[in-house]
Amino acid sequence: MTSAPDPAADVYEGRDGWLFLIRGNNRVLEQYGRPGVSRVALWRWRRMIETRVRRCARLGATYLHALAPEKLTVYPERAEGLVFDPARAPALRLARWLTASPGARAWVDLAGAFRAARDGPPLYLRTDTHWTHHGCALAYRTILSRMGVPPRDDIEPRRARTALPFSGDLGRKFAPHRTEVAEGSAFASAARRIHANDLLLQMEALGRGGDAHLGTHAVFRNDDPRADPRCLVIFGDSYAQHTPHSPIATLTALFADTFREVHFLWSTGIDWRYLEAVRPDFVLGEMAERFVIDLPPHGIRIERLAELARERKLMGEITEKIMAADSPPAPPPPDAPASAPEAAGAAPR
Repeated sequence: MTSAPDPAADVYEGRDGWLFLIRGNNRVLEQYGRPGVSRVALWRWRRMIETRVRRCARLGATYLHALAPEKLTVYPERAEGLVFDPARAPALRLARWLTASPGARAWVDLAGAFRAARDGPPLYLRTDTHWTHHGCALAYRTILSRMGVPPRDDIEPRRARTALPFSGDLGRKFAPHRTEVAEGSAFASAARRIHANDLLLQMEALGRGGDAHLGTHAVFRNDDPRADPRCLVIFGDSYAQHTPHSPIATLTALFADTFREVHFLWSTGIDWRYLEAVRPDFVLGEMAERFVIDLPPHGIRIERLAELARERKLMGEITEKIMAADSPPAPPPPDAPASAPEAAGAAPR
């Protein structure tokens, strides 16, 4: 009988309890080696970004492309004892492949901005793959700078800075869970959600809104007179996300506080029919750096992605119920903080 894989094997513990994702479905550490992300994949990303720039321009929109850097890219010195080459980070290599390309004007250098700021306040949660408020705010300002849009300068006074006990997506791979005390990221905003697709509504009705990932679609409206009157569409992942899970900070909350209208679609691919219907001013393609290893499919439709996600989650629930019927329920780990439910943040891939 083969023993089950140890989830903690996907994680490396560095200096001062900093946790780093090194494996998972995307084989993170391998991407920093040789060959790492293939030259063919990088060339295809270059061509895809060029195509997105051209097609968005024909719709009257400005396209920007941003990779949320891995902790390994930003804090290699904190992964003490781990052998890898941070100079071969996928974000740095893709940036070089975009040199002299029409796609270069769409590139948002988050890796450069984060590496320049790594000696300041922590940009990532110690037990999670995601950003602190400081990290998210840095990404927000860097992206807006490329858009030529001034950031809101009144968000910080509206933020709830309460310290929260927290176990992130990496910390929860250990038994007992690794925990930290993290500063809250939630803030008061005039933005309100005006649309959520059936996938998100159904998951929220089950009390599992944080588990609504691929295929999720939400729209936000902000009638604050200080909001930029333009429209932004985000094709992103858990670093943007439809719902903030303090202390994890997400880009969509900050952008919804800045623009009159923000559309978030959880997808690394672009739904061109959706863009033709909405006609936004800006389109942002955001994704985790580790996802560079796989190119998104062409011709995606957000409704179809949502249908596939619902079918997969339904089958997962049926399987869980069958397994639960055959075994006694496991008690929750005694160290799990009440403020850090399993739904807080997407599991790293």
